[in-house]
Amino acid sequence: MTRRYYVTTPIYYINDVPHLGSAYTTIAADVMARYRKLRGFEVHFLTGTDEHGLKIQREAERRGIAPEVLADQMSAAFRQAWPALGCEPDDFIRTHEPRHVAGAQALWRKIRAAGDIYLGDYQGLYCVGCEAYYTDKELLPGGVCPLHKTAAEPVKEQSYFFRLSRYGERLLELYEKNPEFVSPPSRLNEVRSFVRQGLQDLSVSRTTFRWGIPVPDDDTHVMYVWFDALSNYLTALQAPEDNTRFWPPNVHLVGKDILRFHAVYWPAFLMAAGYADDALPRQILAHGFLTYGGQKMSKSLRNTVSPLALAEGIAPWLGVDVIRYCLLRSISFGHDGDFSIEDVLGRYAADLGNTLGNLLHRLLPFAGDAAALAAAEPAGPLEEALRSQVEVASRAAAEAFDGCAPTRALEAIWVALTAANSYVDRAAPWAARKQSPARLGTIVLTLAAALEAASVLVAPVMPRVAAALRQQLGLAPLAPRVGADQWPLAFPVRDPGHAFAPGEPIFPRLDKERIAELRARFAPPPEPAAPGGAARGVDATEPPPTRPSPATKPAPTVKSRPQTTAVAPAGRAPGASVPDKAEPATAEAKAVVDFEVFAQIDLRVGVVRTAERIPKKDRVLSLTVDVGEAEPRRIVAGIAAHYAPEALIGRRVVVVANLAPRPFGGGLVSHGMLLASDTPAGVRLVAPDEASPPGAAVR
Repeated sequence: MTRRYYVTTPIYYINDVPHLGSAYTTIAADVMARYRKLRGFEVHFLTGTDEHGLKIQREAERRGIAPEVLADQMSAAFRQAWPALGCEPDDFIRTHEPRHVAGAQALWRKIRAAGDIYLGDYQGLYCVGCEAYYTDKELLPGGVCPLHKTAAEPVKEQSYFFRLSRYGERLLELYEKNPEFVSPPSRLNEVRSFVRQGLQDLSVSRTTFRWGIPVPDDDTHVMYVWFDALSNYLTALQAPEDNTRFWPPNVHLVGKDILRFHAVYWPAFLMAAGYADDALPRQILAHGFLTYGGQKMSKSLRNTVSPLALAEGIAPWLGVDVIRYCLLRSISFGHDGDFSIEDVLGRYAADLGNTLGNLLHRLLPFAGDAAALAAAEPAGPLEEALRSQVEVASRAAAEAFDGCAPTRALEAIWVALTAANSYVDRAAPWAARKQSPARLGTIVLTLAAALEAASVLVAPVMPRVAAALRQQLGLAPLAPRVGADQWPLAFPVRDPGHAFAPGEPIFPRLDKERIAELRARFAPPPEPAAPGGAARGVDATEPPPTRPSPATKPAPTVKSRPQTTAVAPAGRAPGASVPDKAEPATAEAKAVVDFEVFAQIDLRVGVVRTAERIPKKDRVLSLTVDVGEAEPRRIVAGIAAHYAPEALIGRRVVVVANLAPRPFGGGLVSHGMLLASDTPAGVRLVAPDEASPPGAAVR
């Protein structure tokens, strides 16, 4: 039986060119599609452009051109951008295409025939940027849209309405039966809350402008742009060829700002058109905002970054894959994330250059010894250990990709790559070359097999890098086939007679001039300094001391307390005081302690999974941190003055894991503390190497 997979992006509004935020969604969809193809699925990946509405009509008028001309120009920019970013959609739908117009009108007729569309009058506040109505309580003071920071416009007109109020209970039943229908769970809670408040019938037509799809049998109205746009996921499968075998979609990828339209309106439209629950989309996966300098990156706010310009700046050919990797490695899908050129430069050098690229070029100098390869001896304990680590990583990455969690998949893959580099250090091929050609052959074949597995594991995210790896390993390019699972769940077996094809380094070092240029061109605006300089970012109220839990080994205490500390008080030791003034960045000498005392401190690598502000506690953040246990720990960290919550997601930290639990009031308890340093710029978290897995001991 053929396994099918249908993934979609939102269709992008054409009032400006693609930017890093829209690229993030499309790249994520492309990664999911490429992974399923490697697993043997028949895949359909859809993207496109949303071309109707008052905003487009006004933009065309501002430019002095017809809306059709603007649509052609702007849609072409999106169509050209995605292949340039390594994305290979199977279809590109435009809402001005005749196939879409016909399909949207057919959906309208079905819903009208069911009695769920009727004519009435509407009056309300309308944000042209969102193409959506708002109530007074949903707007900022002065009637300002919270997203676009512009005043909503009062609108009164005759309108067709969709009986959304009829579907509240059925939607709640859908969410209850299918808790993964909306992901992550926090977004499902938002959607449930919205529906439970009571649904009002939805205005689904307009008469105040003409740029849209005419309402069937009443061309004085055009369809509401969201009724028009949402139907693309269905209309694209109906023409020009019949691809309806892919229905229903496995996942709609959307930004959290358009979740309501997809998780409430869209399933309700389909229900009204006669679709049973098992024929509805399987999952609406909402990702967070990609921020730039702490602010949502969007075309309307004019703070966007060109992904193509950034990729070209890194490297003309492989720069695209670098951007794909950094976006998906740094930002956990489903959460907000802040773009940083420093993160790109750091990951290029460490993850890509020193870990993946270096592994290949530690192998190639020994790969030409045909006699050693032919004489290779059986694998020993070192080889078996690496084999096991690669297979474990492969299964973990597959599980993460299956769950639409590319960040976790990449973390697992890099654990295996780090293990392979460690294998080189321990196997010492340079010594084996002098002492035992047979041993050298075993080492080379083992490394080649590990890199062959890596070339498949990284392929969904970095297809060009995967191709370059395989070329130097002497392997054919990957060629996904329906029904053929090519994922390396088993460690590959390298043919000793297979020739290598060494080439130039895949990730050449960036010179100082290039790095300076990239920093100057793409650095975000500086963050405002925290009041008082190097503020500690802790809540002002000191909670009472607590007794150590019997299950938790207490950290040792030191009698003399220094004037400065390198610990961000995420659970400050009982009795510690908060300084009145900023302290110097250079720490004073601390009291000498015995090694046995220091050894009692349980320091572990942690990965921040969630981060949020705490109401009425403006100095602290509430984090969940993965320290290698069954569930992430809740840690309250006094770093709100120094870090935005979204900038911490996916970040590695050092956790003091055996502090007694510390209450912060309101049922909030911290189960650990993060290490940090005081700098002239403020508190900075101590960060372990990216290769360190959650829970690893810090020595």
